[in-house]
Amino acid sequence: MSRKRNDGPDGLVVVDKEAGWTSHDVVAKSRGLLGTRKVGHSGTLDPDATGILLLGVGRVTRLLRFLTALPKTYTCDIVLGTETNTLDDSGEVLATYDMSGVRFEQIESAAKNLTGDIMQIPPMVSAVKIDGRRLHELAREGIEVEREPRPVTIHRFTVTTTDDPLVVRAEVECSSGTYVRTLAADLGSALGGGAHLRGLRRTAIGSFRLSDARPLAQVSPECLLSPAEALRDYSSILVTESERIDIGHGKVLPRDDRFSGSGPWAMLNESGALLAVYASHRNDTVKPDVVVAPVEGSPSSVASNEG
Repeated sequence: MSRKRNDGPDGLVVVDKEAGWTSHDVVAKSRGLLGTRKVGHSGTLDPDATGILLLGVGRVTRLLRFLTALPKTYTCDIVLGTETNTLDDSGEVLATYDMSGVRFEQIESAAKNLTGDIMQIPPMVSAVKIDGRRLHELAREGIEVEREPRPVTIHRFTVTTTDDPLVVRAEVECSSGTYVRTLAADLGSALGGGAHLRGLRRTAIGSFRLSDARPLAQVSPECLLSPAEALRDYSSILVTESERIDIGHGKVLPRDDRFSGSGPWAMLNESGALLAVYASHRNDTVKPDVVVAPVEGSPSSVASNEG
């Protein structure tokens, strides 16, 4: 039986999102710019936040979870002395504190103590679901529920001074799932008061930087990065012709010396095109996680230990 061909564009777009747009708005607009409805995003940005948003197009929508898992880098201002219900400057002020006596050295020390593996409580304005409801939906109804702390990793949390002694500029490199607004609030609490975030900008997702990004108005099919380039942060394996056929049929392959680390691995043909993403399997084998380029024909005997 022949497989249905995908005739639309395939690739990745790195967008520099402007303030005022939701991530869904960017996806909706890009569908018209790219001439396809098959567009998704990796890693939601709040409407007030700016910076990198990765858009998967065509078959690359199936790869977005690998991009979501990449570490993120943000810049922002942290305003000491004021606590808001949204943990940023869009919310209502809940409390104020006199933090005029806080020294910059104390702020640096508190930021250092919030670096590494930490537990973080998701904010009520997040998309986390509890009992089938998203927290931000409950928050709009004035409902606050108890949330369990979640493990995140803060790889780097640096602060620098500004002209205002109660405002510090921060740069945060963190694991997926981290809420920078919560980190800002936690910094304020650690200093004996409160704080909120403003001016959040995402400057990197993995190796994708602002230098790779373009404004939404400039998005077009010509700016698509290839599926292989979309997975440039993962190890790649150059496959043989017989393996190419097996991969196209979703076959399990023996794990040899090419497969270093724990995976996943991007499987490329001789011209560098992405065929599939493979993951570790049992008994020194690897199995397909996503097959991007299925093929016609009979699989060879290279990977007969499927299952």
